[in-house]
Amino acid sequence: MQINRSSKYLSELFDILEYIARDKITASMDFKANLDKQIDNLALFPYKYRKSIYFKDKNIRDMTYKGYTIIYRIKPIKEEIDILRIFNKNKPI
Repeated sequence: MQINRSSKYLSELFDILEYIARDKITASMDFKANLDKQIDNLALFPYKYRKSIYFKDKNIRDMTYKGYTIIYRIKPIKEEIDILRIFNKNKPI
């Protein structure tokens, strides 16, 4: 499966990485590298994470990573995964 990252996701991720980097740059780089690994693994197991609590579509899922929620959509016919959003799970969209 191909994984596509939306511009909204990339913008939100940049803000998060910038915030983490204020404290420690290496922590920001590690966060991104490990998050990218988790996202890349979705290609093998796209239904690994729970159905989204924010949407009523079984193909929209919520992945949690270090206190953040990553919302993604599975497109089984096109064999694609769209990474839609990332936010602090304590601050819903």
